[in-house]
Amino acid sequence: MAKLVHSMIRVLDEARSVDFYEKAFGLKIAERVPFDGFTLIYMANRETGFELELTVNAGQEEAYDLGNGYGHIAVSVEDIDLEYRRFVDLGLPVGKLVDMQYNGKPFARFFFVTDPDGYKIEVLQRGGRFQ
Repeated sequence: MAKLVHSMIRVLDEARSVDFYEKAFGLKIAERVPFDGFTLIYMANRETGFELELTVNAGQEEAYDLGNGYGHIAVSVEDIDLEYRRFVDLGLPVGKLVDMQYNGKPFARFFFVTDPDGYKIEVLQRGGRFQ
């Protein structure tokens, strides 16, 4: 069976991105691997074995074009209201808190936050299919 282990995004500024993911999601650097021309930074927390791989390409000065194919990364939290307030208090760029219904029943509570490179991250209330 295949097991998902990480998702990779390209970032422009290592320090800015590491700071964002630490503040927003409590991710810490699990490993930093510098190569000739690029650096890989693996970030994780104790909640899961899944990692976020930040790739910093040497010489990249322009913001990456995210195109129209990128969707989003999603994380689940125990208390969506508390996390929403925390993100707002930190001054992170968040969208509105949404209550989504399906067939007249609660399906998901979530909001989106945008990282320094323009990537969208969905923050979901833990429960149901969103563990």
